[in-house]
Amino acid sequence: MYELIITEKPAAAKKLAESLADGKPIKENNQGVPYYKVTHGNRDIVVACAVGHLYGLAEREKKGWSFPVFDIEWKPVSETSKSAAFTKKYLNTIKKLSKNADSFTVACDYDQEGEVIGLNVVRYVCKQKDASRMKFSTLTKPDLVKAYENKSKHIDWSQAEAGETRHFLDFYNGINYSRALTAAIKSTGAFKIMSTGRVQGPALKIIVDREKEIKAFKPVPFWQIQLTGEHSSQAITAWHKQDKFWEKEKADEVIKKTKGQKEALVEKIERKQFNQMAPFPFDLTSLQIEAYRCFRISPKETLQIGQELYTSGFISYPRTSSQQLPASIGYQKILKDLSKQKQYSDLVKLLLKKSKLSPNNGKKTDPAHPAIFPTGIPPQGLNERESKIYDLIVKRFFSSFAENAVRETMIINLDCNEEIFIAKGTRTIEKGWHRFYEPYVNLEEVELPHLKQNDKIDVKKIELLDKETQPPKRYTPASIIKALEKKNLGTKATRSDIIETLFQRGYVHGKAIEATGLGISTIETLEKYCPKIIDEELTRHFEIEMEKIRQNQLKKEKTLEESKDSITKIIADFKKNQKEIGAELAKANRETQDEMAFLGSCPTCKEGKLMLRRGKFGAFCACNRYPDCKTIFSIPKNALIKAAKKDCETCGYPKVLAIKRAKRPSEFCLNPKCPSKHVEGEAGKQAKAIAKGDVKRKCPKCNEGDIVLRSSIYGKFFGCSKYPKCRHTEKLENKSE
Repeated sequence: MYELIITEKPAAAKKLAESLADGKPIKENNQGVPYYKVTHGNRDIVVACAVGHLYGLAEREKKGWSFPVFDIEWKPVSETSKSAAFTKKYLNTIKKLSKNADSFTVACDYDQEGEVIGLNVVRYVCKQKDASRMKFSTLTKPDLVKAYENKSKHIDWSQAEAGETRHFLDFYNGINYSRALTAAIKSTGAFKIMSTGRVQGPALKIIVDREKEIKAFKPVPFWQIQLTGEHSSQAITAWHKQDKFWEKEKADEVIKKTKGQKEALVEKIERKQFNQMAPFPFDLTSLQIEAYRCFRISPKETLQIGQELYTSGFISYPRTSSQQLPASIGYQKILKDLSKQKQYSDLVKLLLKKSKLSPNNGKKTDPAHPAIFPTGIPPQGLNERESKIYDLIVKRFFSSFAENAVRETMIINLDCNEEIFIAKGTRTIEKGWHRFYEPYVNLEEVELPHLKQNDKIDVKKIELLDKETQPPKRYTPASIIKALEKKNLGTKATRSDIIETLFQRGYVHGKAIEATGLGISTIETLEKYCPKIIDEELTRHFEIEMEKIRQNQLKKEKTLEESKDSITKIIADFKKNQKEIGAELAKANRETQDEMAFLGSCPTCKEGKLMLRRGKFGAFCACNRYPDCKTIFSIPKNALIKAAKKDCETCGYPKVLAIKRAKRPSEFCLNPKCPSKHVEGEAGKQAKAIAKGDVKRKCPKCNEGDIVLRSSIYGKFFGCSKYPKCRHTEKLENKSE
């Protein structure tokens, strides 16, 4: 007999086994699934793993597309999803191992999702009513041993209840509203899978409301007056004290009064120093926002990278709401471990000189985990993007312990013929935490000339600038996450997935997130006929209820009954207007599809439109006047293609964007014979020589094939002759003979 410990991921099982083993863990496998046998003290332990959720919610008995649906149950995901078929062998392995176990411990991630994963494995696979629970925030040996020695005797039932409630609510809302929308479109004779959900609908409404603000915005003209001057060969820029002139006549009066003036007198100088606090440690949302600002890495990818860094043992658990680092994590030890990484050693030395290490903790807390911090374990095998996120986390950790920065703001009033112009500048006096957070400090340094009262500056130019008010900015993938958090919609772990779904459904598009016609019409239609589906107050109400469940102040049954009642009433209202809703959504869907598929004017017939099409062998683009015009272009099969909304500067053909995962979008011309795709100069000569066989060079990767000249829609490039066995490629301009 032995104790069976269940982890959430295979990597966590390996680390836990290595940490608890008195000797070396024995690795075995069942159907290719690894598990570990260890001895810890006088206890035999088997560590097995899931791969995330082994169970998901599904209808107890599927009855077509009927709705509302509330009769649901937990079922193995291998039975309900083809893509999850691989999870069956993990379930079978745990089932086999549980037969000879006399005690059970859940060691899944300590949050609501991890609690639900563990609970389902315990009750449905192991056939147990309860289990012990390990709680940890890093996958380091000291933390894992401590978590095992101090494990609780029971599953965290309040957390499990809250997590399970969330799953039920999301399923109730998602399946019923999505079926209602899809059925509405089907009632018109059209078909499109539509979706919305408890958080997805309100999230889309936020984006659509912003889009409406932008479209309704009417710019208002205003004028500003800028003075450009010089003192001791140092330039100075100042703006008229009124800032914006809403009446041009008044601005003209100032221009007339200051015309021809060669000097301005320094009337007043104000200097003000202020302390700039060190930043708070990262919670997940602030990490996602900062990663997008610094690297343009999407919130969803940031979370994925954070999870990888955590399971590799390099950082603490990333799905946290906390901005606080408790002393119990061991500041000194982490810093000393980080000092062994060459790039951080000098910064660590500076911090360890401090008499007291105390982080600048924020107000946000998390009952399960501290803020994100590096463990000190040297990372290995990281790719470029993982290295960037790791460095950002380390630097943020350092800067939270550093001194405040001291900055100085200087305001100079300049009198030019009794018209006052104001120059402002801010500079850093003492770097403080800045030196620990470089190169991620985002501050403008504007240093003004050294001036005294009554000094004169030479006026070089005074000009009137025509401007107009600007519409509100569209949300970015980072700012929409922040907006959802502020409104208490969704969770730290699900918000990025919700936004991703909006993109996949065609409701939004673009880096600056723009609602499509379908997205706008969906919200307008629901507002008109069924506003409760997108009511953020209702969503927020249930978020508060789930927090009460987690705090043991409310029973999940009460919340679920309330949700069923609410959804039943909403669906009843929906069905009364199903055909009207369907007609409006179908029309918007057609218009959006045309809008998204349009690439540009046909360069052959000049009358048609080049449209993205999908055929038996994948995507291509063709003229919409087919068969009268048979213009057709092939496009890459391994990329998402979108219109670039511009024509090629060289040949005038439309340009498109090819978007590949974790890579910058590539912009290219559709014309395969475009002169821009032919290389000139030395690179061109080399390409011709290799193409003719006059110059031969072995592939540096496989050392078997020869480097040959190849072509693609993007242009010419060098590649290995052994393709597809060897996929080595080189850009022409980056290689010299």
